[in-house]
Amino acid sequence: MIDLDFVERLIRALDQSSLDSLELDQEGTRVRLSKGSAGGLPRFPTSTAAPSVASVPAAQGMPASPSAGNSVGVSPSAQESEVESAQEHLIPVTSPMVGTFYRAPAPDVPPFVDVGGRVGTGTVLCIIEAMKLMNELESEVEGTIAKIMVENAQPVEYGQVLFLIDPS
Repeated sequence: MIDLDFVERLIRALDQSSLDSLELDQEGTRVRLSKGSAGGLPRFPTSTAAPSVASVPAAQGMPASPSAGNSVGVSPSAQESEVESAQEHLIPVTSPMVGTFYRAPAPDVPPFVDVGGRVGTGTVLCIIEAMKLMNELESEVEGTIAKIMVENAQPVEYGQVLFLIDPS
């Protein structure tokens, strides 16, 4: 069993150091922490309702990979560049951890946000459940939800794009 207090202390130590990553293997338990390659960008705040394992950099400015199928007569690279140029101004919100994505705080209540909804800095976008802890993911930018990239109750990976926000 991993001691969450120990992991949180490791995170704070890594955050305050000049190291970019840290890996620890002890008695069959492996912990790997990384600041990511988006150094200097704002970090997602963690939930105040439950202790969180990490505060991870927001991957802003990264183009989202298109998931639509190819159109007849259009090469994959041409279609990808069209989608990327259409989404160039959109800001991706990525998952700060591996876990399960939830759009609402409970199954019988409305989702935190919907496509077309306005969000401000600090607006809760979703919950990511990791290791039985519910972590609220808050918006770092103001704008309109352009696309929700993940279905409710689906597993997500670290760095996976969850939302696209139109800052205009």
